[in-house]
Amino acid sequence: MGIASLLELKPFYEIVKTMGGPPKDTVPFIGCPRQHPSDKNKIILIYDPLGENTRILEFKFEDVLCVEDVLSAVTEAGEGVPLVKLWIRKGAHGVILEPFEVEDSVPFAAKYQDKLEGVLRSSVP
Repeated sequence: MGIASLLELKPFYEIVKTMGGPPKDTVPFIGCPRQHPSDKNKIILIYDPLGENTRILEFKFEDVLCVEDVLSAVTEAGEGVPLVKLWIRKGAHGVILEPFEVEDSVPFAAKYQDKLEGVLRSSVP
């Protein structure tokens, strides 16, 4: 599913918004929230939805401790993109979905290639 498809999904508004300051031991993330397409216990946050460094972040709903509305971004067509600040519990695990270009070697795969080759060599009698 591409970023454009995620932007077309209905916004995720079931998070309870809290008033006052953020809870202690949290980290803020600002972006456009969406309901996870296959897991109702997770939320997707489209980080920098109109910028050049768009990333898709995935968090467990239980790790979102506070939500604040922030100013909406506006597309070139004049459509508003609602933005929120999610305060995520420190120590929680999130997932970053990041696009990359397939080339002869992929930067993140290079550091694992040597380990994989070593395992394969050691398993051959």
